[in-house]
Amino acid sequence: MYAWIWRKLPLGVPGKLIGSLLLATATVALLWYVVFPWAEPLLPFDDVQVTQDSGVPGGGSGVDGNAPPAGDEHDLPYDTEQNNTPPPSPSR
Repeated sequence: MYAWIWRKLPLGVPGKLIGSLLLATATVALLWYVVFPWAEPLLPFDDVQVTQDSGVPGGGSGVDGNAPPAGDEHDLPYDTEQNNTPPPSPSR
């Protein structure tokens, strides 16, 4: 397909390079201004809902929303109080 387009562009190599750049720019502009705005409402990226512990949006259960529930199976295996803790020094 690309070889066919290259053969059909006029004016030798300089014209083919300029024509290729124009075709690429037109393709990007078509995607950016027509296709992506059309498809954006169909994509689920903005469908976000934050819930409290009770599972009801905005509903509180009287428990601190930042504290993990007791016995949470998703305990983190690393320290969350410090950033970038230095690695242990190598023993020789």
